[in-house]
This record gives sequence, structure tokens and C-alpha cells, in this order.
Amino acid sequence: MHGHRYLHYDVFTRHPLAGNQLAVFPEATGLDPTLMQRIALEMAFPETTFILPPETGDTDVRMRIFTPRRELPLAGHPTIGSTFALASEGVIGPDRDRLVFGLGIGPTPVSLEWAGDELTFAWMRQPLPEFGPLIEDEDRGGVAAALGIDPGAVTTGLPIQVVSCGLPVLFVPLETRRAVDAVTFELAGMRPIFARHRLDDLPVFIFSLETGHDDATAYSRMFAPAFGIPEDPATGGASGPLGAYLVHHGAVSPEGTAPMVSLQGVKMGRPSRVHISISSSSKDGDITSVQVGGAAVLVAEGELYL
Repeated sequence: MHGHRYLHYDVFTRHPLAGNQLAVFPEATGLDPTLMQRIALEMAFPETTFILPPETGDTDVRMRIFTPRRELPLAGHPTIGSTFALASEGVIGPDRDRLVFGLGIGPTPVSLEWAGDELTFAWMRQPLPEFGPLIEDEDRGGVAAALGIDPGAVTTGLPIQVVSCGLPVLFVPLETRRAVDAVTFELAGMRPIFARHRLDDLPVFIFSLETGHDDATAYSRMFAPAFGIPEDPATGGASGPLGAYLVHHGAVSPEGTAPMVSLQGVKMGRPSRVHISISSSSKDGDITSVQVGGAAVLVAEGELYL
């Protein structure tokens, strides 16, 4: 048997046993995609990443991202966590202010912030948003039923809409933080709504602008059972489009740069802080950049024997 070393990070937190768990295999050369998928299932974290040599001259490393069920072309917490892993491995140091991952979606830059020799924060740039289908008002009752809450909790003045910054997500605004905590998601209840709108079984991101924290913009939960993730404690790939959605619909000022924080994972006992930065044109208000950022902490390391 051969040992394959991995690092266990908690991401979008500075504290162990919070944030979103991630397994990083920093030397994944020789592992084929089928084995990577089986390893991700074995690790049973929301995502597992595999670091490989770069395939193109405009990237520093190649990275493949797997949930327990499928490979993803892009994801936020795996990118942030793997950046911290590469810093701890000495692959990048304080002489670098930028790292470019080769992901399934293409080259993905990450901006680096250091305090001496320690990486303290990373910002991942995401593709510009694509605003997809709106779920009509007549389907709000069905959405509420799939969430196990009263239909009145879904009446916020903001739409239920699919937005993508590389990975499509259905955003459902709720009136209160209490309503967000009350959600008991049933994918079977959402499938008729997905089918009517010709959508796959998308991740569903629930949020309220009532956060209970002065420095937070949204209080959030995210469900992706079709990806093998019943509930995710921190979702960078959904937080970028969340910020774009809030700017697009006027919930956050579109002028200049709109900094936001999404609180996620609280209901799961794994509180996470996902920072979001949306830049827009002062001329026409169009969104010009989407970034998500955060910290990560190493909590364990080991070897998988195969």
C-alpha cells in the first residue's frame, strides 16, 4: 500500500472546529479521477481537493475539486482552503500576492494577504454573474412547502432566482433569521418546481437580511443533497452570486465596491464568515468583478493508505 498525505482545513474561519471542512491532497499526481471520486466519498467532507502540476503557462497549479458525489468546475471554500494549504507547504510565500489555480472552469486568480510569513486572508475572483430564471409568485407556496416553512416567510420583495458565478444556485430570500433556522429542506418537494423551469437539482441557498449582527449582510444556509451535501456550513461558490444578486436587485448599494459578509453554518454549529466583494461600474452600474474571501486554519493531517 502507498500512503497519500492529506491536510484537513476548516475554511472561512480562524478557529478550529468551525467553518467548512476540507481535505487537501497536496501531491495528487498519479491519482486518476475515478480514484479521486472514491477518495472524496471516503473523506466524507463537503469537498476534497487534489493538487496537480499546472497544465498551462497562465496557472500556478492545477486543482480538481470533488464532493462525495461529483466533480465541480469551481468552488469557493476548496479554493480558499487549498490556498492556505499551499502556503503551509511552502509552495507560495510572502513574496507572492497572487496565485492562479487551473480549475475546471479555467484559470482562477486568488489574491493573497500576509502578516510576515503567515498567510492571513485570501480573495478568490469568480466569473461575472449570470442571472437565470425567476421562480414565479405562484410557485412560492411550493418552495415554502419544500423548505418546511410558512409561505408568508418567503414574501420579502426580493425574487427567488437562479444566479451563477460558475455554478448555478437557486436563491430563496426569507423574511427573518428565525425563518432561515426553521428550514427543513426536502429535495423531493423542489423537484416539480425545478422541472417546470427546466432546471437540474440545483443547490438551494436560503438567506435573510435580518442577521442579528451589525457587521453581517446576510444570514444564510445552503442545501445541495444532489451533490452529496445535505447542508453546507460555508459556500464560497454560492456567496459570490449572493452578493451579485443583492447588488443587482438593489438590496446593497451598487456604487463602487460593495463589501459584504455572509454568516453561514450557525445552525449546524460550525459558524462561518464568508466575505464578499462586488465591484460595479460608476457609469452604468454593471457588475465588473466578484470576489469571495476568508481565512482557513489547519486542524489535522494524515495519510490515506491505498
